[in-house]
Order: sequence, then structure tokens, then C-alpha cells
Amino acid sequence: MIGIIDYDAGNIRSVEKALHYLGQETVVSRDPDTLLNADKVILPGVGSFGDAMENLNRYELVPVIRQIVQEKTPFLGICLGLQLLFESSEETPGVPGLGILKGKILRIPPCPGLKIPHMGWNSLHLQHEGRLFKGIPEDTYVYFVHSYYLQADEPEIVKAVTDYSTCIHASVEKDNVFACQFHPEKSSRFGLEILKNFAQIGRED
Repeated sequence: MIGIIDYDAGNIRSVEKALHYLGQETVVSRDPDTLLNADKVILPGVGSFGDAMENLNRYELVPVIRQIVQEKTPFLGICLGLQLLFESSEETPGVPGLGILKGKILRIPPCPGLKIPHMGWNSLHLQHEGRLFKGIPEDTYVYFVHSYYLQADEPEIVKAVTDYSTCIHASVEKDNVFACQFHPEKSSRFGLEILKNFAQIGRED
């Protein structure tokens, strides 16, 4: 069973639909016991960093997420879900993130000829043998929608980068915590393969 955290941050149904296509059983919930008993947990999300943290606090999900991670349950953040795992975001100064991973979220710098938000397909450059990317070719194109990007403090946790005005840390992995700035559920065949790789990760992997 894969638990999908419901905190009013959008994009939940497309993640759920992709997992069902892969034959995975899911539950969309904000109930602590339900999420803590799931085999794996996904934190999806689109929208504002500050609003999302407000919702996570209002629904008392912050300690639940911390416990899920501490118990070594495989955990995947998608898009805004990636950003929330880090310490802070320029989008909402003064609002702390979950701080589960070290790093900050910065606004994508302006660049002639490039639109912000970054919406569309970009290729991934893989590094450090990320488990989400088993069987995924170098330069695979995936779908992004964002105005802010991750700058992780620990280079070794970065498993994929992309270039859009700057070098964007597009996916990270540390122990049982995984995250993607892009949307695997909207990234066609290889995106589904990335979700399948996550679904096959066990607690001891």
C-alpha cells in the first residue's frame, strides 16, 4: 500500500492515477495511523511553499512525516513535495521547511529567451547511481512546472540535474528519502518507470 499525503496542495489525483496504472494499491489520506502503516509514502504538491507548510502544520502532518522518515519507510517528494523537504525557500522568506534534507530553494534566475515559470520537458543528467533511475537512459526528458529550484548542500545526494537558466538539482536521494522536482506521473513512459522503481524499493534497500 502506498500512502499519498492529502494536504490540499493539488496534483494528488494524477499521482494516484499513475500508480493505479502500474497496479499499485494506494490510499489518499491525512490520517496519521493510515500514513504510518503504509508501506511507502508520497508527498506530492503544486503551489506555494508557505501555503503548503501552513497546511502541513494545520493538519498536524509535520510530526507524522518526520516519524515516517525516521522509521525508514520509503518516502518520495514530488515537485513542491521535494521543496518542502528542505530548510527554506526564497518564495516565502522566514517560513521554515521540514528540514529533513539540507539545502535551500531559490528562484530560477532570469535568462534571455527563457520563460519563468519553467514549464515543459527538459533532459536529465544522471549521477551517483540513483535507485529511482534504474534502467532510465541518460538525457531522458521529463516534465517540469516550477519557478523555484533546489540547491542541495550535500552534492552526493543529488541523483539527477537539468539545465534551465542554471543547474537545477532535479532529483535527490538520501537513505529512504527520495524526491523529484519534475513530475514523473506526467513524464510518459520513463516517468512511470521512475514511479515503478520507487514502488519496488523496500524498507531495507
